[in-house]
Amino acid sequence: MSALDKELVFLILQFFNEEGFKETAHQLERETGCYFDMTYFEKMVLSGSWNEAERYLSGFTKIEDNRYSTKIYFEIRKQSFLEALDSKDRVKALDILRKDLKVFESTNEDLYKEMTQLLTFDDIREHDSLAVYRDTKSARNIMMIELKKVIDANPILQGKLKFPNIRSQRLRRLINQSLNWQHIQCANPCTNPVIKTLFEDHVCQLYDFLLAESTENNILSSQATTLSVSTPASRSSSPSTLTHSTLHLEAVSHAAPTDDPSTELLENSDISSKVDEALDEVMSTVSDPSQSHISLAPTSVDVPSTVALTLSEGSSPTMMDFHPVKQTFLLVGTSIGDIALWDLSYGKKLLSSSFRVWDIGACSMEFKAALVKDPWVSVNNIMWSPDGSLFGVAYSKHIVQLYSYSGEDDIRRQLEIDAHVGNVNDLAFSSLHGQIVVITCGDDKTVKVWDMVTGRKLFTFEGHEAPVYSVCPHSKENIDFVFSISMDGKIKAWLYDSFGARVDYDAPGLGCTKLAYSADGQRLFSCGTSKDGESFLVEWNESEGSIKRIYQGLQTCLASPVLFATIKNQFLVAGDDHMIKFWDMDNSKILRATDAGGGLPVTPRICINKEGTLLAVVANENRIKILASNRAHHLLQTTDKHSVDSSSEIAETLRKLAINPSSIRNDPEVAEVVVPKNEDATDVMDSKSLQTGEALSGNKFCERMSPSPCRSLMLSAHVKANKISRLTYTNSGNAILALASNAFHLLWKWPKNEYNLTGKATTKVHPQLRQPRGGLLLMNNDLTDSNPKEAFPCFALAKNDSYLLSSSGGPISLFNTLTFKTMSTLMPPSPAATCIAFHPQDNNIFAIGMDDSSIVIYNIRSNKVKTKLEGHNKRVTGLAFSSTLNILISSDADAEVITWNADGWQQLKSKSLDILSSESLEEPLDTYVQIHHDQLHFLIVNKTQLGIFDVKDVGLVKEWFLEATPISHATFSCDSQMIFTCFVDGTIDIFDSSNLNPQHRIYPADYLPSSISWTEYPLVIAAHPQKPNQFAVGLANGEVHIVEPPEEVESWGKMPSLG
Repeated sequence: MSALDKELVFLILQFFNEEGFKETAHQLERETGCYFDMTYFEKMVLSGSWNEAERYLSGFTKIEDNRYSTKIYFEIRKQSFLEALDSKDRVKALDILRKDLKVFESTNEDLYKEMTQLLTFDDIREHDSLAVYRDTKSARNIMMIELKKVIDANPILQGKLKFPNIRSQRLRRLINQSLNWQHIQCANPCTNPVIKTLFEDHVCQLYDFLLAESTENNILSSQATTLSVSTPASRSSSPSTLTHSTLHLEAVSHAAPTDDPSTELLENSDISSKVDEALDEVMSTVSDPSQSHISLAPTSVDVPSTVALTLSEGSSPTMMDFHPVKQTFLLVGTSIGDIALWDLSYGKKLLSSSFRVWDIGACSMEFKAALVKDPWVSVNNIMWSPDGSLFGVAYSKHIVQLYSYSGEDDIRRQLEIDAHVGNVNDLAFSSLHGQIVVITCGDDKTVKVWDMVTGRKLFTFEGHEAPVYSVCPHSKENIDFVFSISMDGKIKAWLYDSFGARVDYDAPGLGCTKLAYSADGQRLFSCGTSKDGESFLVEWNESEGSIKRIYQGLQTCLASPVLFATIKNQFLVAGDDHMIKFWDMDNSKILRATDAGGGLPVTPRICINKEGTLLAVVANENRIKILASNRAHHLLQTTDKHSVDSSSEIAETLRKLAINPSSIRNDPEVAEVVVPKNEDATDVMDSKSLQTGEALSGNKFCERMSPSPCRSLMLSAHVKANKISRLTYTNSGNAILALASNAFHLLWKWPKNEYNLTGKATTKVHPQLRQPRGGLLLMNNDLTDSNPKEAFPCFALAKNDSYLLSSSGGPISLFNTLTFKTMSTLMPPSPAATCIAFHPQDNNIFAIGMDDSSIVIYNIRSNKVKTKLEGHNKRVTGLAFSSTLNILISSDADAEVITWNADGWQQLKSKSLDILSSESLEEPLDTYVQIHHDQLHFLIVNKTQLGIFDVKDVGLVKEWFLEATPISHATFSCDSQMIFTCFVDGTIDIFDSSNLNPQHRIYPADYLPSSISWTEYPLVIAAHPQKPNQFAVGLANGEVHIVEPPEEVESWGKMPSLG
């Protein structure tokens, strides 16, 4: 449907609503899909008219269109299902479950099973997630609030939620204008013609003319009638005289006909001039079918054009990028390789770092030679990932560095890639089969795709005959592809395979060009500059590979290529001729231009935030000007334009971009990350530093450790529990589950309220100890045939947190954690289970380590043993799966580690750990294993050592021995950057996992009440699944404590480090 057709639909909708044809209007809305009436939809939802609501919604989007649409349909059907259950109409609820909710089973089988379980509840409020469900009215209101957010975010509904601002009776006025124009053209216009039909063009016939003359007392056939018309601007202005007759449109107007010749039918001060203008407008619009809108007046557009802030960098900024979620956070890269992160809302630099190679030993000889020849390195591009959890930096020599970002200034090194020979000209993030990948291009004429976790190269696209200047990944109709543009203006499109380029286009001007899509991904634009300095900003017809529109106003300049950006789905912006220029996407003429107060280079570099409210532009003298729209000034803490000098901020805000916290140089002017003393730069963790094994003696432990104060919270429980044998967070991060040695399970869950907006575990809010309704007992393991003194309690929680496998020396119990009911028992002793691990791809399969040294692979669906693995000599003490390599890792009480193929369950590798202490060989050395976040390495823990090994080869990477106080337990942080380790004297030490250097020590007095003896030391430790700096410990006295860094620093990485 063309733009003019859509506008006609809106006029008809306006007419229907003004005349009271509401249902007809909604039918037209649904059938055309032009306008989604949120008020009407809300009315249907709040009244429980579910079928009508879905029918209306179906005119705009289908259930499978995207995740937002799926969410809308699911919430509607879920509420219908819950209301049926709440009214005890199980027959209706079952019908809804089978017919309406069945479609969602394939995407979330566990959730569908949970909803099926609700049929067994007498009261749906017994379900943990529905405990706060009150009544139908409040539930619908809450759901509608959520639906509005999802509808607003749904790209399919973008541009359809707001009715255009149209003057009342607009359709009637247009028809009147048309009839007046027709009447002007009549050969014999009568004085007061009566319009009886709109089906044919109006023509005054001779009969009508004579009839009109006979009814007039004074016949003036050659004299026009005088008509008084008020102007739109002022009803009190002088009437204008028209040299033609007016028309009474009875067929359209429901008002009674009037004989008053001065009756106003058109709100125009000059009919003839307005008709000429209207004709010119229509003709110009129709002559270019792709151009459906007239250029907007500059005063009517709210684009970022007012300078609100000026930042000063230490070197010339080259590239910038706004955070996709935190709209005021700006990344900056400079001409000398510096990177910085600014919080514009306070005009504050959060961190700054100079370029440094993380692992020079892993880099190519070509790069080393280039660096020796010319050490000068600049930032060619810097970019956030779509969710803002990562960002990448492309440098002018070979290197791409990737960082993870957890909020504020919590940034950690993620990956360093020697990507291209020569310049890395561009990088971008994309999603491939649900995994984030990074795409790079460079002077070596190639485009490469890299795995974000391992740094492994997935694809190399070759075919360009010149250096590749830019890349633009995209996904359309479930097809993932990437555009690349070389410096000779050749555009190629690639699928993620090895079959070469699928598309070859020529960019206008055959020069350096960048591509960008509109926010909804439906429109493609490019901007490039030829070798002669001529620039082209165009919109593409993507399906045909042709130019759809060329935007005017760019000047010829040989300085550098013009850069541009899209502003949501409405505007384009580019830096050109010392100015910032804006265009409406639907109009080729410049909409607005500003010089931002002067001081801009010839082709200023720009970037704009996701909401289109803030624009950053590079100015002369190492400055960055921040321009704000009218509605964005509230984002900034100051209302006056001001300048911020980074040199005054660095000393206070400098943070090291690495796993280790580092010391900061005393000179506040130096914005550089430095390596801790006694430490080599290549020791910093990244995917390439895990290469060679290295043992660190424990005799320097006390010399190098710095005390770390902390926040802690004891979890209260009215149930008497013996020592805590096992401890874990739920996968959602909002609860903690403990298994005591007396076979009791304790489950604490944090509330979601104004004090804890996320509902995640925190030391700021006390959790609730969950108990089943009706006074039932807690989840207790079956102790039949068990010997508590010899038992090795163990458990494993399913990925959806709904099911728990647990044993305390007796049979293995399968619990429903929502109802606390025992669903099944299996594998009674002997032998007894000692450890359990769920298969990462299938919750119905799990591995069970036994005290007879065997490992059982069990299928709970068939309730049968799938296979039995034998290879250990003593009881199995640890199990962990690598989902990436499909390998099971097991460890035993003899410090032996074995890997198994998780497909055929064949034994792959075996390794006995080096034991330094001869005494340790006289008694069992229980060894535990845990998989690294990258799925390629694993941690081993026993009372004398920590070690990191390679999964594939079971090769030692790093090792740490302690000959003094024994280790009681240890675990990776959720991002595997740290290892939290507890000792039998009550101390907790935090290790840097890249080199196994102990960084921080927490003494018992820091996190335990003074009434507790140090002998009540932590037996187990667990890390929060989403918060890298939080962990929990289970004590020998049955208590559980949560530990976090002090609130003022929020991260162990910001605590005082080793000197």
